[in-house]
Amino acid sequence: MAVNGSIEGERRRRELVELARTAGEISIDQAATQFDVSTMTIRRDLEMLEVEGSVRRVRGGAVPATGPRSYDERLATRGSAKRAIARKALDLVPRRGAIALDASTTVNALAEMLGDHGALTACTNSVQTFELLARLGGVEAQLTGGAHEAITGSLVGPIANAGARLLHTRVFFTSSDGISPEGGTSEASLAEAEVKRHLAQSADATVLCADSSKLGKRSTGMALELSAVSTLITELDPADPRLDPYRDLVEIR
Repeated sequence: MAVNGSIEGERRRRELVELARTAGEISIDQAATQFDVSTMTIRRDLEMLEVEGSVRRVRGGAVPATGPRSYDERLATRGSAKRAIARKALDLVPRRGAIALDASTTVNALAEMLGDHGALTACTNSVQTFELLARLGGVEAQLTGGAHEAITGSLVGPIANAGARLLHTRVFFTSSDGISPEGGTSEASLAEAEVKRHLAQSADATVLCADSSKLGKRSTGMALELSAVSTLITELDPADPRLDPYRDLVEIR
């Protein structure tokens, strides 16, 4: 019984973290009802998650902890949505010329689908995505350079920003930690937001690839205004009402 209870508790706490990230907050009372446990159990769960750095407790519940999540943690989240987005984005990859890819796991899913290209140059500030691109035939992989941000796995800082400006690209594929109609895209890391601005400025078009959990959310560092984004791709049907606030601002796929 103790083992089963421990396993159930771990599963519940994982779901609480995901709930905090998708909904933006956790209500103790609502979570107790949803998981059919006492409010005291949820309080203990949130205490443990706060110690781990996964959430921050507030009056009546908790909110997601601020700060960037690790690459592996992001890679394990909403995988099916990321693959659906990548399949849509693949249609926008040119056969020739240059593209830029950010350090997100959503755009990494696109890189996994690229396959053999005739004469494509792909520049990224992601070590993981660069290693993947370097194994592809017909793709010349380029790194921006820069300081390695250990948590996110991305390259940031003045050298990364300078590298992002050196290559004129046809399309920049990017994701974000949050998207709002008024504030545009935002990132948990200010340095990550800055390098994305430089990559977008060097591109003819910017394609925003983000799952629906990012809609309506704002994070710490403001990155791109939606006027700088040509296309928004989510896993949703383009007619989904959750996309209504963005219809007059960007093309939706």
